Amino acid sequence: MLNRFYILLFACAISFAPNSFAQPAREHAKAEAAAVNEFLNDLAANNGIYMSIRRIEFFSDLAKGQQPFATVVTCSDSRVHTNMFSRAPEGQLFMIRNIGNQLTTAEGSVEYGVHHLHSPVLMFVGHSRCGAIAAVSGNYSKESEAIRRELDTINISSNLNNMDGVQANVHNQVSAAMIKFAEAIGKKELVVIGAVMDFADDMHSGAGKLHIINVNGESDRSKLVNVKNLLSERHLRTH
Repeated sequence: MLNRFYILLFACAISFAPNSFAQPAREHAKAEAAAVNEFLNDLAANNGIYMSIRRIEFFSDLAKGQQPFATVVTCSDSRVHTNMFSRAPEGQLFMIRNIGNQLTTAEGSVEYGVHHLHSPVLMFVGHSRCGAIAAVSGNYSKESEAIRRELDTINISSNLNNMDGVQANVHNQVSAAMIKFAEAIGKKELVVIGAVMDFADDMHSGAGKLHIINVNGESDRSKLVNVKNLLSERHLRTH
């Protein structure tokens, strides 16, 4: 009798369990589908607005080719985008994004911008509260091999706070670029700029401010106050 009771109980468990687990899964799938659909609708709406505020001549000019003024390497972080420092990036900024705004992990793309598109500016943009800097300041051994490989090339001291680490990394990227593109820099065909987008006001100059912290290895803040003069006088040939 007892065995028959357990068999019946087990049968009931089998018959009811799928529904009990399947219902939340179905609801989750519906929510995900709705979110994706809303995202796609937003993309279409925003693209429509973008198209409506641009003249056909604008797109005709873009279709002819590109001559960007700057090759810009930023972090992949979703909080950092070109609208933070440019209202018209199309055709002007050759954008490259990767973990930790690095030269090493995007070398081919950077070369293309500098050597093939002949952009006179190469710019590395770090940012406040950077996850890549937080990772290399701690233990990231449990990350996937692909992620570890990209983090391994960020070489900063482990005892730095996040913002100091961000700035140290930007300086390192500028230094590496100056070695790689030494000939173009020597001919004053290229200037390498290091910057930090501080959306968290960690540098205490206002949330959302873009700080120029390095120009061809010059990181003295007092000399970087007037970047325009610095560029025209010492680092970049005027055309």
